Amino acid sequence: MFGTWFYHERIRKSVALFGRLFNDLYVVRQNSSGAVISTVKVPLSYAPKQKFLERIRENPDLTTDEKIAVKLPRMSFEIVGISYDPTRQLQKNNSFLRKGSNANQRTKFYSSVPYIVTFQLSIYAKTQDDALQLVEQIIPYFGPQYSLTMKPFGDYSEILEDVPVTLNGVTFTDDFEGSQEQRRTIIYTLDFDMKVNFYGPTNEGKIIRTAKIDLGLMEAGLNDSDIAVERITVTPDPIDVSIDSDYGFNTTIDLLFDSA
Repeated sequence: MFGTWFYHERIRKSVALFGRLFNDLYVVRQNSSGAVISTVKVPLSYAPKQKFLERIRENPDLTTDEKIAVKLPRMSFEIVGISYDPTRQLQKNNSFLRKGSNANQRTKFYSSVPYIVTFQLSIYAKTQDDALQLVEQIIPYFGPQYSLTMKPFGDYSEILEDVPVTLNGVTFTDDFEGSQEQRRTIIYTLDFDMKVNFYGPTNEGKIIRTAKIDLGLMEAGLNDSDIAVERITVTPDPIDVSIDSDYGFNTTIDLLFDSA
């Protein structure tokens, strides 16, 4: 039924675009007098939260050389859901055109299918201050929505699309209540929804350069058949114009029926 290969990399681009939002965050540590002791750039990875929690708890005190503990603070994110968004669905037969591979071709894009891609961003820290610095560097930009710009088609860089990202909520956990040897891990989890449009294959065909319209007259007693009266022919001026150029139209009207 399908059989047409296409790949617009919408999910891959969405992951890269989402990660780019948080790949340049810092934690600043100060002493009691307010002087800056160190500035740490927080690493960001695409990975499940459970994977990092297991690594943090495997070897918290570096007693052996077999494994290295995860250095905190750090962040990770992942896709946790993809769902259809009926509120943004347009007419399925809607389309728009772009210039094709040559002057006599045009490329047609049909209406997209809207989906919501749910991301979960996790912040891991040893101290509450480190975690709160990161949270406060993120929340003010989402009120609760922040819009990004994406190129939905790799071959058509002039086509741009706004992608809203919504912050739905923040949750907090702290495993401080544990054994004395257990490493403390403070975790803030932020849930986001990204509104993504998925496009089907592009269709390429010839440019229509001549349009003809026949006008008819219906008369009783002729089995409701039409009598051709005139034909209107419309062509672009010049006839070999490209889709991106300025042009006009030539219109001619030919009589097909003489009432005399």
